[in-house]
Amino acid sequence: MNREGLFESVPNFSEGQRADVIAEIASAASTSHVLDVDPDPDHHRVVISMAALRGGLLDGVLAAVGAAVKRIDVRTHTGVHPRIGAADVVPFVPLGESSLDSARHLAHEAGERIWAELKVPVYFYGYGENRSLADIRAGRAKPDLGGPDLHPTAGAACVGARLSLVAFNVLLPGMDIATARALARSLRESRSGMRGVQALVFELPGGSVQLSMNLFRVDETPPAAVVAELVRRGVMVGKQQLVGLCPAIAANEVATGRLLEGRLSAAAARTGALRCREKGDAERIALAVRLEGEADALEGLGGSQEELLAGGERAAALVPVLRVAQVLDAELDAMLGAAARGLRAAISPSTQAAYPARITALDRRLR
Repeated sequence: MNREGLFESVPNFSEGQRADVIAEIASAASTSHVLDVDPDPDHHRVVISMAALRGGLLDGVLAAVGAAVKRIDVRTHTGVHPRIGAADVVPFVPLGESSLDSARHLAHEAGERIWAELKVPVYFYGYGENRSLADIRAGRAKPDLGGPDLHPTAGAACVGARLSLVAFNVLLPGMDIATARALARSLRESRSGMRGVQALVFELPGGSVQLSMNLFRVDETPPAAVVAELVRRGVMVGKQQLVGLCPAIAANEVATGRLLEGRLSAAAARTGALRCREKGDAERIALAVRLEGEADALEGLGGSQEELLAGGERAAALVPVLRVAQVLDAELDAMLGAAARGLRAAISPSTQAAYPARITALDRRLR
């Protein structure tokens, strides 16, 4: 087992419109693998997904937060999404064999460095803490580090640990804002609605009404279950949107090209290709070309059962390929293992029954 552990971080920065600022924040995280950059100009917010072993991820997150503090002034910020800071929310998510407790320790170390190095006050939230983001945004909490005054331009950061979730938005054509808010309340787990659903409603520029949800029990309530419930209630469902990446276990048609496991394995393949090119011999350069093509394919992985199975097989197969090329390290091994196991977990019983030999071979690789 890798002692450092593999983690994902999905910081939400209060900038969704200036491409140069977004690029600077994302490029600052170069000690980690940046898996996705997803800006939303209406919310004026960007979600950056990154993964690495503990030390590299911590340094990448701190560098990205530092770039955000330098370039974002929340005093002049506008957008429909609520926010308290430039690096507004900084969650850490355990991947592979890492635990939620270890993610919380990592979040606390990150928070301590954000305060010590950047002088941005920090609220801790999520797993193991006694307050939620809603409590913080409503002013029902004080910063755990720094404060009571916030940073003059960067506000404060909310840092915590959680499991994987899906941020899922649905437009509600023809529905007025009051009716939409009542619908959101009825869907929330906290109001005895659907398990694992947090929901808000936003009125977007142009008058569109958006139901914005965090689905935090993805094994119980994936996006497809929410859409089915809306249809059952007679709600007209408009454009659907995933924000950031989606774990394979919750995949639907909207998740094509946005699967966490697909991006993890693609990042590992690209890093392997880069290392092959650096070695410079003809055999490894030829392998680099193939790895780059495989990375493109894995990045665009779809959510059908056949694609999930093929993706799991391909992620698992990359491990011995990179090992033979002498470019495999503990981080790439952990990334490919987490990807292959996540894709394997998303295979339904009926698909397992349809492809028993392939499932047996994949399970043998994963052991």
